[in-house]
Amino acid sequence: MGCGSGGCNAGGCSSGGCSSGGCNKLNTYNWLADMDLPPHMKPFDVVEVRFKGTRKEYYRNEQNHDITLNEYVVVESESGYDIGKVSMKGELVKLQLKKVGITDYENHIFPKILRRGNDADIQKYKDNLALEVPTMYKARSIAIELGLQMKLSDVEYRGDRRKATFFYTAEERVDFRELIKRLADSFKVRIEMRQIGYRQEAARLGAIGSCGRELCCSTWLTDFKLVHTSAARYQNLSLNPLKLSGQCGKLKCCLNFELDAYLEAWKEFPVDENLVIELQNGPYRQVKTDILKRLMWFAPMQEFGGEWISLPVHQVKEFVSMNKEGVKPEFAMPKKELVKVDLDFQNDMGIDSITRLDERRSKNKKNKKKPSNKPQFGNKPQPETKQPNQTTTGNAEGNKPRHEGNRNNNRNKNQNQRGRNQPPRGDQPKPNPNDQA
Repeated sequence: MGCGSGGCNAGGCSSGGCSSGGCNKLNTYNWLADMDLPPHMKPFDVVEVRFKGTRKEYYRNEQNHDITLNEYVVVESESGYDIGKVSMKGELVKLQLKKVGITDYENHIFPKILRRGNDADIQKYKDNLALEVPTMYKARSIAIELGLQMKLSDVEYRGDRRKATFFYTAEERVDFRELIKRLADSFKVRIEMRQIGYRQEAARLGAIGSCGRELCCSTWLTDFKLVHTSAARYQNLSLNPLKLSGQCGKLKCCLNFELDAYLEAWKEFPVDENLVIELQNGPYRQVKTDILKRLMWFAPMQEFGGEWISLPVHQVKEFVSMNKEGVKPEFAMPKKELVKVDLDFQNDMGIDSITRLDERRSKNKKNKKKPSNKPQFGNKPQPETKQPNQTTTGNAEGNKPRHEGNRNNNRNKNQNQRGRNQPPRGDQPKPNPNDQA
């Protein structure tokens, strides 16, 4: 029985493969949840609450509410309240606070958790999510009417629906004072405009990357580091901006993931990029490097389009050291083994010969029918009439004047049109003797 049908207690999306919430956005696994605290120790009263997007905040549970993970709670907010979902509680929250920069969590002032979310609070939270899409469309139309050079990417309503935060991206500074007035009159809420970067925009919206998986910035990556094009050069990647850029338009963050391994592997290779080694066959220049296989490819300089040779790194270092001493090493080209190919093909799959169409074409050419003198269907043959002997005078039929021939053609056309309007002879009704007066 699968998890989607309720056969297991999966904590993620009930797909069976994410019992720790592996498919949730910016999830954290509390590996201390099943450990019992000593009897003299009180549980940590600060709770991590997750809201829409990548926003996480910390609240103090002063009233000791019995809160479980992934439960909706109503928390204290600025001049109101908000609704979120509990993402972590217990001792592991202390490590999360250190990442944020809060070390003195005993004396730090945290907002409070008001109560556990009831059915009305959960329904209001879902209504706010459904209201965000039409709000975004209308806000974008207002921004276009005002001619503002900005892109509204997302909107978030507060739990009490008294405040709406609009997230936007822009290249330059934007004067959106008139936009705030129009939005406040349209939605009757307090408006807050927050500018974010293109990477933060991709993290909030989420997408599927070129690797086929969800974007790292929308699942687990929280800090954005600088990515340089040198990272692509060290990994021997093509400097194509279309392939190296992500959905945000910047260089992919994953270019830095394996960069340290490549830098470590580059230490084994010679420093000179345009390396030339002298062999007895002649000089060879470096044209390609395979970092993972530890191979270097060289092409002959005296022979244009000559055969390349591949050498391991340790052998290249030996040749370079021998060249410095003035010795040209001897390198024997590896012999290629000839592979015998059996040309006796068999029709194992029952497929016809590939020349079957050519055979049919040749047969069709031979069996082409000659044009026959038989009349076509619907055309009656006309009897041959013998013409009397004619003299070659001006009155002959072949030497008729031009106006006389045109007159005969017009007469034939009128007869044909008259014959079309009349029914054929066999279909004409017979006269009735009773109709005659």
